[in-house]
Amino acid sequence: MAKRDYYEILGVNRDADDSTLKKAYRKLAMKHHPDRNAGDAKSEEAFKEAKEAYEVLSDPNKRAAYDQFGHAGVDAGSMGGGGNAQGFADAFGDIFGDLFGGRTGRSNVHRGSDLRFSLEITLEQAARGTEKKINIPKLDQCDVCHGKGSKPGSEPKTCPTCHGHGQVRMQQGFFSIQQTCPKCHGNGKIITDPCTSCQGTGRVKRHKTLNVKIPMGVDDGDRIRIAGEGEAGVNGGPPGDLHVVIHLASHTVFDRDGDHLHCEIPISYTTAALGGEIEVPTLEGHAKIKVPAETQTGKIFRLRGKGIQGVRSQSKGDLLCHVVIETPVKLTTRQRELLEELESISQKDNSRHSPRAKSWMDKAREFFSD
Repeated sequence: MAKRDYYEILGVNRDADDSTLKKAYRKLAMKHHPDRNAGDAKSEEAFKEAKEAYEVLSDPNKRAAYDQFGHAGVDAGSMGGGGNAQGFADAFGDIFGDLFGGRTGRSNVHRGSDLRFSLEITLEQAARGTEKKINIPKLDQCDVCHGKGSKPGSEPKTCPTCHGHGQVRMQQGFFSIQQTCPKCHGNGKIITDPCTSCQGTGRVKRHKTLNVKIPMGVDDGDRIRIAGEGEAGVNGGPPGDLHVVIHLASHTVFDRDGDHLHCEIPISYTTAALGGEIEVPTLEGHAKIKVPAETQTGKIFRLRGKGIQGVRSQSKGDLLCHVVIETPVKLTTRQRELLEELESISQKDNSRHSPRAKSWMDKAREFFSD
């Protein structure tokens, strides 16, 4: 049985371009696909016929041979193995994408790269929230050509080497190799009249100033994503995002631990022994703490609600004040005399006045006696 004309099978003119061929084949393949016509022999045959026609006409070399010699120009070994696998994959991949929700063909449109910016803020700014201006270097869309790469009024042309596929095939005997088109570098189009502003790339380097809103309670290492402020996409693709990474500057008074704050509070020797009231700093101002008599170094006073309310927290953390007893320095003669007198009195009943020292000495003696 004589084969039908490939152009007739697809229902296109002999001068049809690649886009028209693919559209016609997709329509037939969707109509006669075996998964939609189970057990229908006529549909199965029509599907195979359309597939064979598209495999030949989508390959520039085979199409030229077919146009000159008809079926005789492509039958000898051309369809026996894998045929024009790439041409079939281009369109058939689109078919399966439409039928089953898969990926639709090859695209040279790429999303822009994400950018990262490190921003240092103070503890007070983190606790209350703030707004910062930042200046970032980035590849932005060219304002002259709007990302096309061509001069205004001109358009990119279909690559004559790969006919818009972005890929070329080299065949030697039974072996065929597919590679990126060396003419258009996989884009499928070439720019004959490039934009003078971006030199045909569609993107230009520039610095952009942005206002970044820092939410209340951010912590060291937190990220703030600003959608669409990354680098511009390629060939009209969407831009990437900007990720602002927060770093807290060291504080002279407080150390942050999640929602809690820690600080060291030095108190005098006499306040620790006799007790008293001291004033401590907070992020909101000051607070007073009553120090009981006989307070020791390392004692922690907790001020509830004087910490930070984190981004994901419902309430504020606490402020933990660590007591450090300060030893007197630069003593006067009278101060020295009084301390020596105090020490002399204390030694008479050391276990009573310095229980921790006695306990430690007992443990030390026990250790060395073993």
